[in-house]
Amino acid sequence: MTSSSLHLSGAQFLKKENKGLAEPHGSRALGESAERSSKHNRQVTLSVPYWEQWREEAHAIKRYSILNLDKLLVEFERNAAARGAIVLWAKDAEEANRHVLDIVERHHVKTVVKSKSMVTEEMELNHVLAAAGVRALETDLGEYLVQLAGQRPTHIVTPALHLSAEDVGRLFAEKLHEPYTSEHEKLTDIARRHLREEYLRAEMGISGVNFALADTGSICIIENEGNAGLSISAPPVHVAVMGIEKVIASIRYLPLFLNLLARSGTGQKLTTYTHIVHGATPGRTFYIIILDNGRSNVLRDPAARSSLFCIRCGACLNACPVYRRTGGWAYGWVYPGPIGAILTPHLVGMEDAGKLPFASSLCGACGEVCPVKIDIPHQLVHLRHQAVNSPSPVRSPWERLIWKGWSWAMAGPLRYRLAMTTVRFGVRLAKFLPWHPAQLGAWTRGRELPEVPAYTFRAWWRRRGQEFAGERTESGTAAHPSSQEISA
Repeated sequence: MTSSSLHLSGAQFLKKENKGLAEPHGSRALGESAERSSKHNRQVTLSVPYWEQWREEAHAIKRYSILNLDKLLVEFERNAAARGAIVLWAKDAEEANRHVLDIVERHHVKTVVKSKSMVTEEMELNHVLAAAGVRALETDLGEYLVQLAGQRPTHIVTPALHLSAEDVGRLFAEKLHEPYTSEHEKLTDIARRHLREEYLRAEMGISGVNFALADTGSICIIENEGNAGLSISAPPVHVAVMGIEKVIASIRYLPLFLNLLARSGTGQKLTTYTHIVHGATPGRTFYIIILDNGRSNVLRDPAARSSLFCIRCGACLNACPVYRRTGGWAYGWVYPGPIGAILTPHLVGMEDAGKLPFASSLCGACGEVCPVKIDIPHQLVHLRHQAVNSPSPVRSPWERLIWKGWSWAMAGPLRYRLAMTTVRFGVRLAKFLPWHPAQLGAWTRGRELPEVPAYTFRAWWRRRGQEFAGERTESGTAAHPSSQEISA
C-alpha cells in the first residue's frame, strides 16, 4: 500500500505534540463508555460455561482459514461467481478505489449509501468518491455522526464512542439545523428522518463483509440498526469490500462466530440483524472486491500471522487502559487500540507506525478478552523487537549507543562503580537543571527522581565489615548484622 493517496498521520504516541500517557487527551465519555462495555462483556462471557471452548474452536477455525487462504479464496470466488456475483481483486487501496470508480462510471452513480466498513476506512473511499463528484453518505449512526463532524471513527464497533448525547445534540443543531436536544430517542428520530430518503435516492450501496463463506460463496453482514440491510437492498447496485482474511471454510462455522462476535462486541446474545447474501438477486448487480492492502505482509511473518484472526469485535479496545485514556485518534490510523498496535505496523509499514507496539502497558487484558485468542501481548513484544531493529521512528542511534554503554558498564566491578558514581552525580545535578530533554523529560513529568543515599551499599558493607572484624577481635565470636541494619 502506498501512502501517497492516503491521509496517514502515523502514530501520535511519543510525538512532541503529545505530552505523554500521564497527560492524555482522550474524552471522558470514551473512557467511561469503554470501561462500562468491558465490565458488561466480562459479565456476559462469564455466564457462558463453555466460553473457553468456543474461543479454542474459533481460534482453530481461523488458523486453518488463514493457513489455507490461497485455496479458500479461490473456492469463494468460484462459488460467488456461480451465484451471479462479480468478483474483483485488489492488491492495495489504490487499486480497490479504481474498481469502485469504474463501477460508479459504469452505472452512472451520483449518490452512494454506505453501511459500516473498516476496510473502506482503510481505502479512504469517501474522500475518493467526493473527489470524483459522488456523494457518499454513511448510514450507520455512529459513522454518520463522525462524518457530520468531519472526524475519523474512534472505535471499531462504536465509531462515535467519544461523543456524549450533548455533543450529538449540538452537532445536529449545527449541521442539520435541528432544535437542540440531548434526549436519546429524539436524537435517533432526527437521524432516522434525515437518512430514510437517502436509501431510495441512492444508485449504489457499499458494505463491508464480516465473514465470507467459501463453500457457499456467500457473505455475512452483521449489524444492529437495519441500515446495512437497506443499504445493500434498496439501491440497484451493491458493492461489498472485504479483506482477504474474512474468508472461513464453511457456513457450518458461522453460528460459532455469531455467538462470539455479538457477546464480545456489544454484550448481546445475537446481533439484531444478520444478513447472509447468497449472490445477486434478479435485476440487481452485485460486486465483491477482495482486498489485500498489506495483509500478505502479515502472512509472511509466522509470529504475527494470528493478528489476521481478528473478527473486529472491539473487546481489546474496551479492556485496554491505554486506549481508554488516549482515545482512538492517538493511534494515527484506522485501527485503534491493541489490535491496531499489532495490525497497523504491517499494513502501513514500520516507518509510519513503528511507535504503536510501544503504546501498551503489556498488562495482558487484551489477550484475555479476545474471542479468537489472539496472543496480542506477545505480538506487541515481537513488533517492538522489529521496530528497534529496522528503520522506524523508535530506532534511535542515541538509544542504541546508551544501551551499549550500559551493557559495557555492567560487565565489570570497576566499570559498574564508575557508572554508578556518574549516575549519583547526575541525579543530584538534575534537580537544578531548568530543562529535561527528549525522553528524559517525558519520563520525569510523571515521576520523581529517587533520593540519593549518603553513601553506597559497597561503602556501607566495607564500613560494617570493619566494625564486625573489631567486634570479633574483642569477643572472640563472629557477629552478624541485624536485618534492620541490612535494610537500612
